[in-house]
Parts: sequence; structure tokens; C-alpha cells
Amino acid sequence: MHDGWVDPGVASEFSELRLRSVDVDARAIRSSPEVRDQLRELSDRLRGPQAVMLRRRPVPEAYRIFFRHIGLDPDIVRTPVEALVLERLRAGGFASRNSLDDALTVAIVETGVAVWALDAEQMNGRLGIRVGARDERFGIERDAPTVPDGRLVVADEAGAWRFSSASWRPATASRSARFACACSPCRSPECPPSMWRRRCGDVVSCWRS
Repeated sequence: MHDGWVDPGVASEFSELRLRSVDVDARAIRSSPEVRDQLRELSDRLRGPQAVMLRRRPVPEAYRIFFRHIGLDPDIVRTPVEALVLERLRAGGFASRNSLDDALTVAIVETGVAVWALDAEQMNGRLGIRVGARDERFGIERDAPTVPDGRLVVADEAGAWRFSSASWRPATASRSARFACACSPCRSPECPPSMWRRRCGDVVSCWRS
């Protein structure tokens, strides 16, 4: 697992913020029966009452606090795990899409950690977290959306890749994928660094399974 960089100005305000990534061979193919069974088990486990209590767990609560610190209302811009659980309630279950999407769903729901999948072949250097530049766009496409003023972004040396706080859906990888997880989003006595390291390790285990 690789440690990403954090812009000094961001680090001075959020000293516990971390970004970690790992490169794996991965394709968006049909998920195995075992993974589809795992999605069904997660669907059965997370019903209405459990979904309501989810935000009170240490990791989801830490992300909600972090969202507020960076000016986002977590009841409007959902944290990744809450967005997934809300989708599960609306759809009646976690639907299997492909191996990449399903691995991210399992990892996010099981750990609460924000995770993205990016095409490793298109990456330019290490990933990091910084404030978006004026008139910067997400990606190089002409119709790519503009980064909102003051928004934190996940970026490489070439430019911004993803919101640090939303838009967690993965890009489809051609041959290999780089999975990134944003860890330790804020100081919280219930979420010490040792817990975040275990959570990130759990995410990697989900990817490699």
C-alpha cells in the first residue's frame, strides 16, 4: 500500500488526513457467485433500523464530522457508505454490477472507509489531496465538470481525479486498477490511527478477494 501526499496547507488544517492506494490487476467482469452471495448477505444485514444507526458508528461518524469541517452538509452530500446504504434501501438490495463495482461496495459497506477505483494506466505519479485550482476540471475531457471553488480533490501530478468527499463511483479499468482510500478524515477519540490502519487493511483484503 502506498501513502499519498497531502498538500501542506491542507495538512496544517487536517493533520490526521491520509490517502492510501494500491495497484492491483483488475477488470470489470461478472462477479463470482461468492461475491454475489456476499452482496445478498449485506443486503439482509442492512435494513431500515440498521441503516439509521449506521451514522453513529465511529468511522461513518468521523466522515460526517469531516464533511462539516470542509463545508459540506452530510445530510445533503452523503458520505460514501451512507450513499450506498440509501441506494440499498431504495433498490431493495445491493445489486451486482461487475467485479470492480461490487468489490468497492463490499469494501465501503464493511469498513465505512471512502474508496475509489481509477485506471492505473492513466495515472501520472502519486495520488494526493489538495485544494482544487481555479477553473480546474476533473480529468482531461472537454465536458469534464469544473472543480467547485475551495473543494478538496484527489489528484495526481496531471490534475484532479475525484472529489475527496463524493463521486466515489469507479472508473472502469482497462488492464489494471489503482484503488485509493481516504483515511483518517478528522481527529476523533473514537477513531485512533490504529483503527484507520486496520480499516485500510480490511479494504485491501476486500479488493484482493
